[in-house]
Amino acid sequence: MKTKIRWGIIGCGDVTEVKSGPGFQKAEGSELIAVMRRNGKLAEDYARRHSVPKWYDDANKLINDPDVDAVYIATPPSTHKKYTLEAASAGKPVYVEKPMALNYHECAEMVDACRKLKVPLFVAYYRRALPRFLKIKSLLEKKAIGEIRSVNIRFYQIPSDSDFKKLDNWRVDPSIAGCGYFCDLGSHMIDLIQYYFGKITSVSGFHSNFSGLYKAEDTVNAAFYFENGIQGTGLWCFAAGENLDQTEIVGSKGKIIYSTFLMEPTTLIVNNKQEEIKIKNPEHVAQPLIQLVVDELLGKEKCPSTGKTGAATSWVMDKILGRI
Repeated sequence: MKTKIRWGIIGCGDVTEVKSGPGFQKAEGSELIAVMRRNGKLAEDYARRHSVPKWYDDANKLINDPDVDAVYIATPPSTHKKYTLEAASAGKPVYVEKPMALNYHECAEMVDACRKLKVPLFVAYYRRALPRFLKIKSLLEKKAIGEIRSVNIRFYQIPSDSDFKKLDNWRVDPSIAGCGYFCDLGSHMIDLIQYYFGKITSVSGFHSNFSGLYKAEDTVNAAFYFENGIQGTGLWCFAAGENLDQTEIVGSKGKIIYSTFLMEPTTLIVNNKQEEIKIKNPEHVAQPLIQLVVDELLGKEKCPSTGKTGAATSWVMDKILGRI
């Protein structure tokens, strides 16, 4: 029985600096022993700054390092399937960034390959483990707002200076990201509501590019239906004149309003009485989910964000975008 999981990171870029990378070092029963980046100098620099023993500029060398027990894939979505299949073939458990892959079909291939090879597969939808979102889940389970009727997402974002200048940005290049900011940000929001309410079984949507600032869509509308009968809507506009991040859960006795990305208080309204709930994020926001991944690999606990749940989120996005 293992007492520690030794990790290797493929793609030690910005996302790994604070949000996730240190979590592999600080989680109980976890150790980060190797990192990889195609630019060897940057990989070496990361390893030095974060006190990581090994660095590589070749993903296969990291995957096949006998000291690496599990692999975290932190590259853009276009290489998620490739590295997942390679790690699984080497018998290494995989924790892959979100969105899980370019599209649902790639996700299904990843899930199927890992199932056949009996390799655990996890996806980095870390909000499933953050205290502020677990509090909302607890309120829902206690029926604090009664029976749930509907969930409505509204997300508006003013284009950035780099968008207006049309600078290179892989997050709005569908060949690398799968779609645009909807895949990058909307995926978190869709995954979270499925964590709260279960599987979305029916969904339709529309998408447009109004601004012409990049190739991907900048506005997405959706309507969805959960397997338990709850209904929902979503509107994501990345070419708006204001910023708004609000999800409203409507119940028979009240409602809950929360922000997915901003650190605004969660609002609980019951019988016309309003309460604000403030819960801070940990320093490394991915660490709580990383801990659950490590715990499952050590046989202690189950992680709620798996290849199966990650693929379900990609299915919803593909249905909204009319790709399946």
